[in-house]
Amino acid sequence: MPRTRPEVSVVVPVFQEEASLPTVIPHFIESLSQQRRRFELIVVNDGSRDRTGEILDELAADEPRMRVIHFARNFGQTAALMAGFWVSRAPIIVPLDGDGQNPPEEIERLCDKLEEGHYDVVSGWRKDRKDSWLRTRVSRVANWLIGRITGVKLHDYGCTLKAYRAQVIRDSRLYGEMHRFIPVYTSMHGAKMCEVVVDHKPRRVGQSKYGYGRVFKVLFDLILVRMLQKYRTKPMHFFGRITQWSWLATVLCMAFAIVQAIYSQDPWAAFWGKAPLVGVMFFLLGCFSIMLGLVAELAMRSAFEYNAGRYWDEARRINFGPVGGEWEPPAEEPRASARAVSR
Repeated sequence: MPRTRPEVSVVVPVFQEEASLPTVIPHFIESLSQQRRRFELIVVNDGSRDRTGEILDELAADEPRMRVIHFARNFGQTAALMAGFWVSRAPIIVPLDGDGQNPPEEIERLCDKLEEGHYDVVSGWRKDRKDSWLRTRVSRVANWLIGRITGVKLHDYGCTLKAYRAQVIRDSRLYGEMHRFIPVYTSMHGAKMCEVVVDHKPRRVGQSKYGYGRVFKVLFDLILVRMLQKYRTKPMHFFGRITQWSWLATVLCMAFAIVQAIYSQDPWAAFWGKAPLVGVMFFLLGCFSIMLGLVAELAMRSAFEYNAGRYWDEARRINFGPVGGEWEPPAEEPRASARAVSR
């Protein structure tokens, strides 16, 4: 394994891509070799059950700049990206899809923009996207919705091709299907970002692993991201708002019942009508919200005290050296800036 520190780490998550890898990976290496920056290509096999693992091993045997991580089983694209980010050694990290639709030739332009010094994230925008009409329209609606709710305005959240300063992404903690919200996470820690229009190729071989069912996953994840964006360190405030409005509704229901009893001149109407029952339900909702808030606060405190963040299992590594081949920065170089994602 080369001991020279690379200048850009390209992270490629793959799953069931035996048809595309024999042509896509050599093309990646050839294109990156022609660019100005020294590179390492980190390919994460997300528990593929076809010949993906064998093909990657064969390709890595002849290319020391290619490093491979094999997951023991399928953990999802978010885990694959996180594993690649954590072992990256370069000051710039660029994730890239393994299907060949994002041309690696664009990486140099994204890195040039990043090194101008004004931004921490340079996001690719597939303005002329080569996917089906329906997929493109659904993506546009999703991008608009995410930008509207989170306040982070990007045209193309779904484009994997982005250039990150390593300090804003290497130590991040992402779970589930949160990879599409990485720009939101970086913005929560002060990262500045911009967009650059990138080329997009039609898929030549293989099939997309994403169906339209993921639209609902995006909506559910968006709710979680918004909560983390606003209440990540103070979940009690979120549940406290629910309690506040619930108990206000309780007071209004009881007041309505009392007024109704006065006008009907029946004192029992204040106790046996529908309004008191609804008021009790709102009161109990407020109590449950307080309890949930306390549990969330305890979970948050525990996460800050102990947050290893790793939840995947690796089967083996290729081209990582006898002890993993991890690069450690020199003493004079800070591990992370003030914008870094919290450990």
